[in-house]
Amino acid sequence: MKILSFILLAFVATAFCDEETVDKEKMGTIIGIDLGTTYSCVGVFKNGRVEIIANDQGNRITPSYVAFSGEQGERLIGDAAKNQLTINPENTIFDAKRLIGRFYNDKTVQDDIKHWPFKIVDKANKPTVEVKVGSESKQFTPEEVSAMVLTKMKQIAESYLGHEVKNAVVTVPAYFNDAQRQATKDAGTIAGLNVVRIINEPTAAAIAYGLDKKEGERNILVFDLGGGTFDVSLLTIDNGVFEVLATNGDTHLGGEDFDQRVMEYFIKLYKKKSGKDLRKDNRAVQKLRREVEKAKRALSTQHQTKIERMLT
Repeated sequence: MKILSFILLAFVATAFCDEETVDKEKMGTIIGIDLGTTYSCVGVFKNGRVEIIANDQGNRITPSYVAFSGEQGERLIGDAAKNQLTINPENTIFDAKRLIGRFYNDKTVQDDIKHWPFKIVDKANKPTVEVKVGSESKQFTPEEVSAMVLTKMKQIAESYLGHEVKNAVVTVPAYFNDAQRQATKDAGTIAGLNVVRIINEPTAAAIAYGLDKKEGERNILVFDLGGGTFDVSLLTIDNGVFEVLATNGDTHLGGEDFDQRVMEYFIKLYKKKSGKDLRKDNRAVQKLRREVEKAKRALSTQHQTKIERMLT
């Protein structure tokens, strides 16, 4: 997760009040939220420093997952939702960032649908998630799903601060178009947040490294690799003012895509050895997803690892 990109968001939120001469007392505390494809974080500038706020599990990053569980259709968000993936895959939603602001007939959306255990339906050419909530089938837009994650981030911040939070700065990839940016703001509104600014992730990364504090004009190149996206931006900074000169990116080059490629390898290997297509078993596929992610993390510190008991 792009922790460094995110760390200075809360500072940016505070600075926003200064540069726009907004009445801070009216605005209250402004939190910074990194709304990621796979994980999200929230922080605040408090007592002269940035605090990255831990969730109820003690983790500073929260899975961008939403699940509906049990006969009553209890809504779970974050770690509890991700834990549902292997036992309740059809009703566990993730990757909402890959849907937000897009059309149902977009090629990338159609490609992604093949890999998700939950159902996507076409609603006026807008991809909409359909899950079972209790005994009923319900549909949620990508904005509504993202709003649930943002609500969780808001609650984490409020629990830490001890008071209500209404304003936030939210990050988006630099190459997000106007529709995707507006959809992200709409998600904030649904979550009960006033999104005072949408900030590009590479800009947040540059601020996190303190590059805005250097005197004079300078050009910097930022590589931003996340859980679901990768983008490269050329920025110019002049006395703390950022301007994006050029940007390019790939919406399908991130940690999730590394996982998917490894999964496809094992699915083919399993079919070759057993003659069975693992893709027909959603639970087995999601168990494999979990084990592949664990292996990927292990390889950050080890030369080799094993993936075992993926079907048990």
